[in-house]
Amino acid sequence: MSTLIVIPARLGATRLPRKPLCLLGGKPLIVRVWERVSAMNIADRVVVATDSPEVAGAARSAGAQVAMTRDDHPSGTDRVAEVANSPEFTGYDAFVNVQGDEPFIGADAVSGALSQVTSGKFPLGTAACRAGSEVLTNPDVVKVVTDTHGRALYFSRAPIPFLRDPADRATRDGLVRQHLGIYAYTRDALNRWVSLPPNALEISEQLEQLRALADGLAMGVALVAQAQGARGIDTEADLVAANIRWSSVHPPQKVAGTH
Repeated sequence: MSTLIVIPARLGATRLPRKPLCLLGGKPLIVRVWERVSAMNIADRVVVATDSPEVAGAARSAGAQVAMTRDDHPSGTDRVAEVANSPEFTGYDAFVNVQGDEPFIGADAVSGALSQVTSGKFPLGTAACRAGSEVLTNPDVVKVVTDTHGRALYFSRAPIPFLRDPADRATRDGLVRQHLGIYAYTRDALNRWVSLPPNALEISEQLEQLRALADGLAMGVALVAQAQGARGIDTEADLVAANIRWSSVHPPQKVAGTH
């Protein structure tokens, strides 16, 4: 299957204004995400999708291919669908949505989500990692429960699975999975997803993937070992933490002749 990774990026984030252009390690966040995903060599092509000329300019200056999209998309999936159905990209069979605020996303998460689709097992794919029970009460961390075949049963900001009997804590703790914000789709599944009206579960939880699940679309969940840094950048505090992490992984290079 020919595959395309799309990195949707909009400038209108409310919790972190102008998020794609915020600097991470001295470069715009959208550039850092594009660099990371491109270096994985997982898909046939990687494209940044945005409605902002400023974001497009920053991405193009770094060497990224850019697809300009409408400014009225309610979700990243809708933006990916516009790209997938544009004449330039009609030859691709599978698509991956890597969110533009995930500069530390792991290659195993991207390839794992994509493999759920390219293997023919599921029309949709995503990824999750094992997590400690401390994430259960954090509504900013999305949890997922799967069946024995790796199919997503439900996503929630609430504590799932719920612990009814404290005696079963060890069993419950072994089932805690943190969802990683990445999606893979076949072309048909992507188009079906965006053709559906918003679902009540999606509205209640503010989780777009519940629209697909509620309509019966099967989503496979790849279990990967990515725990540290699994969350994206949503707030100024997240950005500060990300820059600290970036500096620890990429320390400044000394200039020759200095001490």
